[in-house]
Amino acid sequence: MRVAVTGTPGTGKTTATDRLDTDLAVVHLNEVIKSEGFSTGVDEERGSLVADLEAVEAWLDGREDVVVESHLAHHFPVDRVVVLRAHPDEIVDRLRERGDADSKAYENAEAEALDVVLSEAVDRHGRDAVYEIDTTDRDPEDVAAAIAAVVAGEREPSAGEVSFIDWL
Repeated sequence: MRVAVTGTPGTGKTTATDRLDTDLAVVHLNEVIKSEGFSTGVDEERGSLVADLEAVEAWLDGREDVVVESHLAHHFPVDRVVVLRAHPDEIVDRLRERGDADSKAYENAEAEALDVVLSEAVDRHGRDAVYEIDTTDRDPEDVAAAIAAVVAGEREPSAGEVSFIDWL
């Protein structure tokens, strides 16, 4: 089994997966990209690495029984995709708190309001493989428990149930 935990930056992916109680190994893909040198350069405008998705996919090939965590995780072959969501105002607050520039925080908030990651996940994997979890007013342990329910097959797929379009 391979499960992706994805979402716009600031939705709580790393925090929740660090608390996840599962037999699957958790792979923090952003750490792998840095440690393995799987980047093609730096996006100067955003101050982030540009991931080499082909190199990451080759690295993931053959790795099973993993939870792959990253805002990029839905771009790879997986059995289930958990898309963490958060209200755009919460995204801005969380990203500012970790030191991101306002421009980056608002760009991510807008992407969240437009369902960018969710729509990419559904497009690649289909509605029956996508599980949406709103993290806005939930503590990380509760979010981790919801992810664990997806991993265990105890939750029905859900996509399109969370909407922040009014934020725009």
